[in-house]
Amino acid sequence: MVLKLYGIPLSTCTRRVAVVAHEINAPFELVEVDFMKGEHKGPEFLKKQPFGQVPVLDDDGFIVYESRAISRYLANKYKSPLIPSDLKKNALFEQAASIEHSNFDPSASKAVFENVFKKWRGLEPDAAVFDGLIATLDEKLKVYDGILANQNFLGGDEITLADLFHLPYGSMLETAGSKVLYKYKNVERYARTATLIIVMED
Repeated sequence: MVLKLYGIPLSTCTRRVAVVAHEINAPFELVEVDFMKGEHKGPEFLKKQPFGQVPVLDDDGFIVYESRAISRYLANKYKSPLIPSDLKKNALFEQAASIEHSNFDPSASKAVFENVFKKWRGLEPDAAVFDGLIATLDEKLKVYDGILANQNFLGGDEITLADLFHLPYGSMLETAGSKVLYKYKNVERYARTATLIIVMED
């Protein structure tokens, strides 16, 4: 059964789910939602996602939305080790997932919006806002560096969904104009291992 993932390629949250699906070999079809025509706010789509947002997963009629919830669903459905089954390891995974959601995403997502998505929409970025967001993220990554001094990944020594959750915005920070992921030794090593840093080679 091929899953249907409703979203758009430029959507970072759609990409979060796509990365997880590829990682666990979950077959899916991307069903593009036409934002220009307001399809995401139409009555049929709102039956699937009442907030009119993407992504949405349709698994043979079972609908689930919110990228992290979809990712957890897929990992559980395909029995992926990206969600540890051991009680204590699972608690550390959930802790790491909470760290990403509370301490990384708020600043990283807004910084990328400010210096990337605004430009794509023909809007003028605010340098002071961007710099403030990167300064906040810098403080968070300083803590990350201490955590990562003692383990390979945010939830322990094995990669989990929590690490993949960082990918959509982490991989765009340099495009946005910041090399904050390179500043701390352990964070840079982690980012390269988890491919948050996309290196283009000739």
